[in-house]
Amino acid sequence: MSDKYLTAPLKTDKMPPGVPYIVGNEAAERFSFYGMKGILVVFMTTYLVNRLGQSDVMPKEMAQGYYHAFVSSVYLLPFIGAFLSDAILGKYRTILLLSIVYCLGHFALALDDTRLGLVIGLVLIAVGSGGIKPCVSANVGDQFGASNQHLLPRVFNWFYFSINFGSAFSTMLMPWLLADQRFGPKWAFGIPGVAMVIATIIFWMGRKKFVHIPPIGVGNFFRQFKEREVLKAIGNLLIPLPFAAMFWSLWDQTSSSWIEQCKHLDLKIFGHEFLPAQIQTVNPIFILLALPLFSYVIYPFIEKFIRLTPLRKIGMGLFTAAFAFWIVAWIQGRIDGGERPHVYWQILAFVAITAAEVLISVPHLEFAYTQAPPRLKSFVMCTYLSAIGVGNLFTSAVNFFISNPDGTSKLSGASYFYFFLWAMLITSVLWLIVSPFYRGKTYIQNETPAS
Repeated sequence: MSDKYLTAPLKTDKMPPGVPYIVGNEAAERFSFYGMKGILVVFMTTYLVNRLGQSDVMPKEMAQGYYHAFVSSVYLLPFIGAFLSDAILGKYRTILLLSIVYCLGHFALALDDTRLGLVIGLVLIAVGSGGIKPCVSANVGDQFGASNQHLLPRVFNWFYFSINFGSAFSTMLMPWLLADQRFGPKWAFGIPGVAMVIATIIFWMGRKKFVHIPPIGVGNFFRQFKEREVLKAIGNLLIPLPFAAMFWSLWDQTSSSWIEQCKHLDLKIFGHEFLPAQIQTVNPIFILLALPLFSYVIYPFIEKFIRLTPLRKIGMGLFTAAFAFWIVAWIQGRIDGGERPHVYWQILAFVAITAAEVLISVPHLEFAYTQAPPRLKSFVMCTYLSAIGVGNLFTSAVNFFISNPDGTSKLSGASYFYFFLWAMLITSVLWLIVSPFYRGKTYIQNETPAS
């Protein structure tokens, strides 16, 4: 690595200078990803065409199955980016290279409305987005040393804030662009592509502000897996994975089965009729409100009675997610009975699933970074990301399994949501049994003295 770049955190108790560029990059990248992801199911069931321009749409269960398979690949491919980052290129070069692949995927979706364009676009996005994920989150932690590690929870909250700041706008705008005949799929997928180009430029602008942890080489990378301490750390980090995976199996349905449910709800709010895919916007909006609420009000209050560890937060979140799915299962039961419930009931479910997200995702993100050995930060961050992938793989498998050849479903109506509710409740109870036995170790990057 060139001497013009920092290769270790400065010894300071202040916020690192590279953080604003990382947060800005993340906001623009998340705008692009969630804007594209939020309209995928609607696109596949309504707008997909063949080479002749004729309708070639998918049944609901098939579209949901492919959607969750795509999301699963996005969160399982990070192992490739992590290997490139830790062993060969370093985080900065890996992020920059794969961001270009990411941009090409968006533009493939924008230029081709057929199944071929869909496959090419989603493969490129999965490689690009999946590849940079462990590097971006680990790059946040790399900016901190022992002197300012107390700021890590705050910056991870800001990091998560930027994710939802970007997604809040895109999940409201892209469904409208897709539905409006003046724009359609080309604009709805093209604008996220432009946002990803902006994200790449912001990241490049911060190159001289970042700490660039050098790659350790392929040989050294694999030799680390022979060390007992490294194997123990990885084993420890695999413990929360199946529990977090079940949460993500439920959470990511806010962009699939919850949108399908919205088609049967009264969507008029304050006199305005919203589109089904726009309702998911309440999640990032609630996140923006919930992060400071939990950090400055709820957590300090609970701390007066019990010490809130990341593992305890995760446990609270699992039960809260189950409550969210009880609400949507109850809503679906009313729909099955011929009623047309108001969308306010699903918004209540969004409040619950958002609270669960704050309780699970932010602590798990911080936990995965601090428990990872210094030279394997990107690779071990994949344990956090793979939980999302495994959860979506489970949902995808369920949707393909319940699809009958005639287009009907083995789990129709409310029974679909009750299936996931019971799976979540069982997972939550098992977490109460397993989590008290966890024993881990915290690792923070070494510092270089401030000049």
